[in-house]
Formats: sequence, C-alpha cells, structure tokens
Amino acid sequence: MTILAENRTMEVAFNKILKEDSAKVLPYLKKLHKQPPSEELLRQRLLEMFDQNYECFGIYHQNKLIGVFGLWFMTRHYAGRSCEADHIYIEDEFQGKGIGKSLMEFIHEYARSKDCETMELNSYVENFASHKFYMNLGYVIRGYHFLKKL
Repeated sequence: MTILAENRTMEVAFNKILKEDSAKVLPYLKKLHKQPPSEELLRQRLLEMFDQNYECFGIYHQNKLIGVFGLWFMTRHYAGRSCEADHIYIEDEFQGKGIGKSLMEFIHEYARSKDCETMELNSYVENFASHKFYMNLGYVIRGYHFLKKL
C-alpha cells in the first residue's frame, strides 16, 4: 500500500515492508539503541514479530528509504481494539519537515481502516521532543511502561 503525503517541499510514501524484505529495517532498529543487540539477534526478533499481529512499513522519499515504523494490533480490556505504533525512526536530515505529522495521520487512518478504537505508543522517558509532538497530536501520558529482563 502506498500513501503519498505532501509536505511543504517533498512527497513521502509509506509502504509496507514484507517479512522477506525485513533486512532493510535492521539498520534503523540499531539506531534506536544506545547499545544495540547483535544484528543476528535483532534479525531473529524481527522475523518472529512478523509472525505475530505486527506490520512493518518503510518511509520513502524519492524511492529512498528514509525511515521505518511498525504497528501492532491487539484488543485490550481497557482500550478495545488498539493499534500500537512501534520503533518510529526518521533519518535526522528529514526531521522537522512535517513528515512525522503526515506519518501519524497515515497511521491513524490505517488503524481506523482496521477497526481500531484507540492508538497507543511508547516513547523513551528522555525523549522530550517526542512527548511534546505526541501530546500536540492529542496523545496523553496514561502511565509508565515497566520492563524487567528475565
């Protein structure tokens, strides 16, 4: 599926990335970590994600991959049918150009097309710019995401 979004001076497309093309996502996933897991471990995890309620997308400008994001679909007792945006990454040189806003509009519309009632996402505690961005889009902070390594 290709969606074009006009952004001031550029067009971007949000295209689904299939499991067999998932290797192109790995460099972006590594950039989300201060100390990324090995590429092999990331690859294994990503492949497993494709076998769950997960869809992966690339963000393209002039047919060049400039970012990625994933979407999880689930039903939650407190939120109903929900879509959770995951691992949103846009190359630094393309940030601040309106792509993020167009991306979120695409995600919201795509989630509605899959009968989702709510959107969820996680943002790193220290990523203040993203907090402001998401709150300006109507998101509210409802809690903390806890993680424990086993």
